[in-house]
Amino acid sequence: MAAVRSDELEIAAPEDVVRVRQIVREAAVSLGFSLVDQTKVVTAASELARNTHDYGGGGRFRLDVLTNGARQGLRLVFEDDGPGIPDVERALQDGYTTGTGLGMGLGGARRLVSELEIDSHPGAGTRVTAIRWA
Repeated sequence: MAAVRSDELEIAAPEDVVRVRQIVREAAVSLGFSLVDQTKVVTAASELARNTHDYGGGGRFRLDVLTNGARQGLRLVFEDDGPGIPDVERALQDGYTTGTGLGMGLGGARRLVSELEIDSHPGAGTRVTAIRWA
């Protein structure tokens, strides 16, 4: 699997969440994702970017365009230096929240992408990697 293009963006303000969505949509369209697949990956990116801003105190976003043989996809990486997630499995359960939301974010994002990996440790920040194949 090779990354053929990358985009990076700091997530420091709510407007950056909008920019993440735009970058992901443009990349998905350029790869020929169906409208449904575009919507899924953009929705997942929006949720993960918002979590990075709201719970991680801001952070970084990277998008990689991937190729694996004839297959193409998008890898979205969100990193922050925030408080971390003490119990990742619990955070992935629908209805669990440490904020004021519905608790559908991480679990919903996991259902919208092909692969989701969360590396988080209390006090050491979080890195979420999501891949969606076309």
